[in-house]
Amino acid sequence: MQALVDAFLDYAALERGLSENTREAYARDLGFLLGFLAARNRRDLNRVTRDDILDFLSETRESGRAVRTVVRRLVTVRVFFRYLVNEGLLAADPTEVMDSPRLWRELPGVLRPGEVERLLAQPDPARRLGLRDRAILETLYATGLRVSELTGLAVDDLRFDVGCLRCIGKGNKERIVPFGEKARAALEGYLAEERPRLARDAEARRVFLSRSGRPLDRRDVWAMIRARARDAGIGTPVSPHTLRHSFASHLLARDAPLRVIQEMLGHADIATTQIYTHVDGDRLRRVHARFHPRA
Repeated sequence: MQALVDAFLDYAALERGLSENTREAYARDLGFLLGFLAARNRRDLNRVTRDDILDFLSETRESGRAVRTVVRRLVTVRVFFRYLVNEGLLAADPTEVMDSPRLWRELPGVLRPGEVERLLAQPDPARRLGLRDRAILETLYATGLRVSELTGLAVDDLRFDVGCLRCIGKGNKERIVPFGEKARAALEGYLAEERPRLARDAEARRVFLSRSGRPLDRRDVWAMIRARARDAGIGTPVSPHTLRHSFASHLLARDAPLRVIQEMLGHADIATTQIYTHVDGDRLRRVHARFHPRA
């Protein structure tokens, strides 16, 4: 079975052009699946049933994993089995009639505007890395970028003359996102004052660098945000994706068109963006009060 997984991972990387991060996620998820099947003495994938997959997902959820992890593992397993069937390596796909992962999705965590303000104000520009961390937080909240998009930003991707940045999102798709005056000021301050002290390689093009001068990776940003949120007294877990969700929800709360939010987030399907209509209860109540004849 491991040989089939390895063949699938090579196919995913070479023929589908998936990123290294996605390939690693597939490898982890399928590793958990193989371990689960081995414990059930399933040595032949042709013997795997729909109930086996459902039990695997149930065990994932019961182990305390978030719904988004369960959803991601189902997506991985579906793509894997579909590949095996298409290649003639499997007689039938046990995931073919399973429910869509969209039905399992949980509502995203969102910060209140006051919590965002406390978080953005937490880095001290007078201390080392304060300008960098302030620029990261302001950029994430101003643009709704994914953390991988943020860490992939190059200096040339920032267009201060038009107040926009260019990023490469999922599927290697390019999009242009405005970043506003607060993020502009934070970025300009970091690029002018702190980044030159961090950049040991004159050819380094990535915007955000570590204290040793290497490009920041996703784990660096996650750790920084967790620490800053804790210092800001925010009791709920905060991640880069929390700022992305807050960006979208706060735009929607101010009646930004859903299609515009979809474009800025880089969602291929507006149904993905529509989840934010369920997050903002205040907006729903305002719409109901405004338009319902008996409100």
